[in-house]
Amino acid sequence: MTITIVGLGPGDPALLTRQAWELLSSAEEVYLRTGRHPTVAGLPAAVVMHTFDSLYQEASDFASVYASITARVLALAKRPQGVIYAVPGHPLVGEATVMALLEQAPAQGLPVKIVAGLCFIEPVLTALKVDGMTGLQVADALDVALRLHPPLNPDAPALLGQLYSRELAGDVKLTLMNQYPDEHPLHLVHAAGTTQERVEHIPLYALDHSQQIGHLTALYIPPLPQASGLESFQETIARLRGPGGCPWDQQQTHQSLRRGLLEETAEVLDALDANDMNALCEELGDLLLHVVMQAQIATEEGDFSTADVIAGIESKIRRRHPHIFGQVQVSGVEQVLANWEAIKKGERETAEKTQSVLDRVPFALPALAQGLGLADLNPDEIEVLWRQAQGAE
Repeated sequence: MTITIVGLGPGDPALLTRQAWELLSSAEEVYLRTGRHPTVAGLPAAVVMHTFDSLYQEASDFASVYASITARVLALAKRPQGVIYAVPGHPLVGEATVMALLEQAPAQGLPVKIVAGLCFIEPVLTALKVDGMTGLQVADALDVALRLHPPLNPDAPALLGQLYSRELAGDVKLTLMNQYPDEHPLHLVHAAGTTQERVEHIPLYALDHSQQIGHLTALYIPPLPQASGLESFQETIARLRGPGGCPWDQQQTHQSLRRGLLEETAEVLDALDANDMNALCEELGDLLLHVVMQAQIATEEGDFSTADVIAGIESKIRRRHPHIFGQVQVSGVEQVLANWEAIKKGERETAEKTQSVLDRVPFALPALAQGLGLADLNPDEIEVLWRQAQGAE
């Protein structure tokens, strides 16, 4: 009663590990996640092979397919002889069923053994002749396609696996276009590590035009030619503040940067008023400089980091949009605004235990803006403010 999971490598039977070959050679039967893998044709002829390919036709989505395969493998493992389950590549690279088995098998008292296989990454690097230790990011094309912004640092190379169709490539293209220029050069690697290996060079805008995309296609994304990621900019600011950095930047404090922050904010507003997109791009960069500089100073002083700043606003935005990130249903903008105000009110009620109503009106604002801020208070808040004023007298 054991689950033995073996990796079949990238597609050439010659690239099977010796351990995998010996296991498969001595096996009576093997269950394949899919028979649509070139290595299968080179497996020992005496082995009885079963596939789960029929499940791909029966289910409406991959999640259902993988759940069904996992359940069947677990059931097969309860036999006295257990089960040998073979998957393409390496079992721990892009194999959802393997992760599900590792999670569920222990609860059923089923030990799991993994026999490693060469994954698609090494053959792709070989085909492109690039170094995988230069910050290479690896992601699933399916995951990228489901996003509106790619989860990638544009200053480091990226490799997307399982780009199996032109339709998927079209979705990936739209996501990548939220960060990379339309003309950014990409490299499609088809059937890496097999005799049918092909490398196709293609601009981003034409990604889904390729006629060669198939179930053994991977996508390599070179970094942008100029540093453009937040991580690179944080490194630049840290260098300015660090040993051997700029004397002026090293002397700055939260308070010394205050005036510049106000000036840059005003210049952003000027660019908006002028509807000047080139100026807006530049001024937003200047404003970002102040945000990152303030966060770097706080990091050095042990108060908070840029990650804390982003985590805080990320959490707040998700919390205030339950109709997007939760189960709340809305009928339109008015209901969205009503929910927003209700959530803010709940947050205020928590904050008011330690804060005055006036604490929510920034005193750095000009007098008129302060007055407008007070005008936004609701009647209950105004009454609280009046009572506080009476107590001060």
